[in-house]
Amino acid sequence: MTDASPDAILAVEDLDAQLKRVDPDRWLSSRFIADAQARADVVALYAYDHELARAPKVASNPLLGEIRLTWWREVLDEVFEARPVRHHPVAQALAEVIRRHDLPRAPLEAMIDARYRELDAKPMDLAEALDWARDTGGATAGLAARILQADSDTARAQAGGEAWAIGRLMGTAGLTGAEADAALRKALAGAKGLSVAAFPAIAHATLARVRAKGGRPTDLGAQARVLWAVVTGRV
Repeated sequence: MTDASPDAILAVEDLDAQLKRVDPDRWLSSRFIADAQARADVVALYAYDHELARAPKVASNPLLGEIRLTWWREVLDEVFEARPVRHHPVAQALAEVIRRHDLPRAPLEAMIDARYRELDAKPMDLAEALDWARDTGGATAGLAARILQADSDTARAQAGGEAWAIGRLMGTAGLTGAEADAALRKALAGAKGLSVAAFPAIAHATLARVRAKGGRPTDLGAQARVLWAVVTGRV
């Protein structure tokens, strides 16, 4: 994957608009982050996750998908080795977020590793699906919570993000059955008690149950659910 041309990529200031279009659940929860810089930093993190999610989908074969994911691993190398970061708006924004909040590399790399599983056409079993949910939605939520509150309970945040990811798998990828239902309930329970400051990192998890049933709430309905979650502090 080579550096994208200016015409082919979005400027950093457009990341918020991109997120609203491709990831409305998490964009909506990010509206409840009062501090503009913190909100922009969380949006940049979500944009990174979206780029990783795109890699298996836009590649015409698994090898090209691996090349795209390797490209993002090299971005992490550049950031954590204090080298110049390639000119891509998400890479540049992510680098600033990592430095500003001293984010650890492990969860950022786990987010990459999880996407390799999507290059395999074979459906995920329950254990694989739960690992995937932990290392995608869960890892992202844990990092978002750390951005919002440096000493936040990342385990609770990870549980909330994992619940959201499980719900999406249940609604779109055929993950069904009593064990999947139990896993969703367990993840939602694990998210209880996250602090008010960090809560916007998981507010979208309140949509997990409706997503699990294949539901698509209206914009107003989603807004009402997320608002209620923020007001009550419960997903």
